[in-house]
Amino acid sequence: MSTHPVARTGRRIALAGAVALTATLALAAPAAAHAEVEADKAQALAENATLSFVSEAESDSAGFTELRIVLPEGIAPGDVTLEEAPKGWKLKATDDGYTVGGSALKTGVDAEYKIKVRQLPDAKEIAFKTIETYSDGKVSRWIELPDGGADPEQPAPVLELKAAAPGAKPVSPSPSASPTESETPTPTPTATESDVAAAGSDSDSDTKGAEEDDSDSTGLIIGGVIVALLVVGGGAWWLVKRRTASPPS
Repeated sequence: MSTHPVARTGRRIALAGAVALTATLALAAPAAAHAEVEADKAQALAENATLSFVSEAESDSAGFTELRIVLPEGIAPGDVTLEEAPKGWKLKATDDGYTVGGSALKTGVDAEYKIKVRQLPDAKEIAFKTIETYSDGKVSRWIELPDGGADPEQPAPVLELKAAAPGAKPVSPSPSASPTESETPTPTPTATESDVAAAGSDSDSDTKGAEEDDSDSTGLIIGGVIVALLVVGGGAWWLVKRRTASPPS
């Protein structure tokens, strides 16, 4: 039984339409995010908000060892504390954010951790530029921000915030955290070096004092000897003169 030409044409049109629709949807779909952030209080000026981060594993041969985060304006490194992280991982403050890392995770395991932020800034959205490091040295940089054009290929995790609650106000700034690690640390004397320098200074002072004391003692001794010699010489001169002056008996 042959198929009617009109039916065959209709099926071909429908199939072509389905293929075109699938291609259109695929192109329109946003690129999958490889670093994401969520919050339990996604609201401007929210206090003690817990932020959850996920970095998807991309390597087939190595695991994550460290994630470096650049904090958005309005959040200081001292405002962040670690709540949850892979076993053995620790958070260290930097001059513009923090790092969290430790022993390498297994290959294919996503890096997930949570931090608590003292207060979120008064903004509509905040970005957390993320640099991922694997055990084989590979580095992935999820630091690109939308610019109104095409979607970035390696977008930074962005958290959208609701408007601040009525009456919410910024809390007083927290003290700036000193970076635990620095790329170019300024050399400073160690405690041992300082102690040695101080001890050397004290030792020099003691030595100079001892030398001055020895000099004074030596001067006194020499002076005493001279006086003694004068006394003895004067006595001898007096005896000689007396004997010379005395008449013979």
